[in-house]
Amino acid sequence: MSFLLGVVIFIVAILISVILHELGHFLTAKKFGMKATQFFVGFGPTIWSTRVGETEYGLKILPFGAFVRITGMTNLDEVDPVDEPRSMRNKPAWQRAIVMVAGSFMHFALAFVLLLILAVGIGLANNNTTTIGSVSPCVPASKSAFNQGSCKNNLGPAPARAAGIKAGDKIVALAGKPVHNWTQLGTAIRDQPAGVRVPATVLRDGHRLTLYVKPATVPGRQGSYLGIGDAIIFQRSNPISAGAFAGSAFGQVLTGSASAVAKLPEALPDLFAKDRAKTPAGNVGSLVGAANVAGQAVQSAGGWQYTVSDLLLIVISLNIFWGALNLLPLLPLDGGHLAVIFYERVRAWLARLRGRPDPGLVDLQRLIPVSVGVFALLIGLGVLLMAADIFNPVHLVQ
Repeated sequence: MSFLLGVVIFIVAILISVILHELGHFLTAKKFGMKATQFFVGFGPTIWSTRVGETEYGLKILPFGAFVRITGMTNLDEVDPVDEPRSMRNKPAWQRAIVMVAGSFMHFALAFVLLLILAVGIGLANNNTTTIGSVSPCVPASKSAFNQGSCKNNLGPAPARAAGIKAGDKIVALAGKPVHNWTQLGTAIRDQPAGVRVPATVLRDGHRLTLYVKPATVPGRQGSYLGIGDAIIFQRSNPISAGAFAGSAFGQVLTGSASAVAKLPEALPDLFAKDRAKTPAGNVGSLVGAANVAGQAVQSAGGWQYTVSDLLLIVISLNIFWGALNLLPLLPLDGGHLAVIFYERVRAWLARLRGRPDPGLVDLQRLIPVSVGVFALLIGLGVLLMAADIFNPVHLVQ
């Protein structure tokens, strides 16, 4: 049930994202006086609708998206002569461009707001503190056993466990030297002589305690061993820090998405490989795969902050990716229409330099084969990724 809950939350979040995309087109079109006759959520037969002014709002039976119908978006649309002055194609190029960009803008704005919520409301994960997340029960028998977290044929109890250190304790000093983060603590532990008792100052429930630990060694591993794991602490940010984080994270997701798309040809052969998660194919997927990951995030039950953070990051990443994808200069994407508008203006400018009249709108009839080809490519790629996510899914825990 928890997995299903995660999938349902994901579907609702994606539907809201799509509605906001269309709302961006709708609101800007209305702002510039264009006639928008329909705003619907879903596809297929209508199950409910109402008319407010000149616009019909409604719900359709298949909740797989949303759409807005703006009069005269291209020269292929038939428009009543009465409505022609308010058609989109009759408006200035800059207004048409803003309407086209507005969908992606809504994706970007939603992602940025969610990043702010993540930083201010949920907190950012920080594993570079000296708070203990786990205490190992043993001293591993070898470096290999250490890497695998195995206690088979172990060399006795872990020094931290023997000394009484518990998960949740915060080590503030080791052998009399203060430590302020996990990096410093790790260095201090490895530098201690094995077999020699040293004091460890810890904070537990607001009280300062001094415990004595005797570091051990793991055969094949350099440095002393205590047997502790770090804790991930969620720390809330102030608005200024949150804004800086949101900007940085937005850029990282955007460049990461571009990198994943660039590696897509390399990833395709590994979509159905047994070790898909360890190949570039593990970084690409469909909505089915994203829903699966969302379900796993809820199912993992790692605490509400982990779960909410994971779900938000999934929705944030998808919105940034969709916003950028829609701006690619390919019809029928919004970016394709932007490219056409840009071409029209360049062509008009060149005609003006030559003393010729404005050639007007581009004949999109000639571009239909290109648009159909791009559409077919996107559908084919989507089906392939869905098949991989269904028959060879990527799991969060390997």
